[in-house]
Amino acid sequence: MKKGFHKIVSVLMAFVVMFTTMSFTVDMHYCGESMVDFSLFAKAESCGMEKDQPVESCENPSMTDKSCCSDQQIVKEGSDDLKTAFHQLNLEQQTFVATFFYTYINLFEGLDENIVPFKHYSPPFIERDIQKLHETYLI
Repeated sequence: MKKGFHKIVSVLMAFVVMFTTMSFTVDMHYCGESMVDFSLFAKAESCGMEKDQPVESCENPSMTDKSCCSDQQIVKEGSDDLKTAFHQLNLEQQTFVATFFYTYINLFEGLDENIVPFKHYSPPFIERDIQKLHETYLI
């Protein structure tokens, strides 16, 4: 149960990190008061009822009416605080990284044979039988 809880928490924390650093744009197109199109990552399509932009050479530019359509865009910028620069390591950090990798690589190297340091030594002599001395017998 503890392992399952740790896995769930780690996945949730990964999603939190992903969503806090992700940036996205929401585009919405309104015709009057009603929303016609909604787009999360691309530009929202128009309804086709916009007025053409007036030409500067128009005789009476004050008579042009505003369009009833409007576009709204919401932008959420992601944070770049989690990026670390590895090309700017000082000498102490380089030493730590080098020793960490050296010990991590050597951690999984196996030995050729199982070395027992006391293999060639005989066991010590028993001067007294401790079980008889304390009168404890195994049944």
